[in-house]
Amino acid sequence: MKRVGFLTSGGDCQALNATMRGVAKALYNEYGNDLELIGFEDGYKGLMYANYRFLNRSDFSGILTKGGTMLGTSRQPFKLMRVPDENGLDKVGLMKHTYYKLKLDALVVLGGNGSQKTANLLSEEGLNVIGLPKTIDNDLYGTDHCPGYASAAKYIATSVMEVYRDSTVYDTGMITVVECMGRHAGWLTAAAALANYCGEGADLIYLPEVDFDLDAFTEKVKAIYEKNKKCLVVVSEGIH
Repeated sequence: MKRVGFLTSGGDCQALNATMRGVAKALYNEYGNDLELIGFEDGYKGLMYANYRFLNRSDFSGILTKGGTMLGTSRQPFKLMRVPDENGLDKVGLMKHTYYKLKLDALVVLGGNGSQKTANLLSEEGLNVIGLPKTIDNDLYGTDHCPGYASAAKYIATSVMEVYRDSTVYDTGMITVVECMGRHAGWLTAAAALANYCGEGADLIYLPEVDFDLDAFTEKVKAIYEKNKKCLVVVSEGIH
């Protein structure tokens, strides 16, 4: 009998349920009825304090297009993982105890940079951990494409920029600045701004990978506005 644990950690994003469903289907195809899946509630907190539930095939039915995560999530900063909890208990020790108590063969962790650092920490402690990238920023080292990124970019392009293009704001001659998430990476901003769902891209795009010059920025906006009587600027939250 194989026993595998699941948890989703860190900030919420799209595709978590779909990713878990894909992993579960692959495991069921491989092991059939000789498989037990366990879901930990609210990320690493569930692993620490043994808050879990057994999952069966029906739990993965109908969740392919459902947003969020059926297991819940929480932020447990990596830099505090070696700091005892409010009761003075060792967090890493608690997680290892739960892992061995449940006799897990592997733990599947869906998370971003901080979550994967903790996953690596647990691996170094001897646990069998499988890390799956999860972040709308698409900035996880060693990965080509992170689940959640494409959905977020599409949402910004269709639900924000397209609405702007169809609004009276665009017709009445205004300068509009759309700020996108992404922290230190410009992938989300660039993909959303260049998407052609709204017929044309942004007039100006600013990413954190390139130094930002305020004077040059205002001159470019002024030139575009004087020519077109409107200007759409898309910036990343991490621009310097």
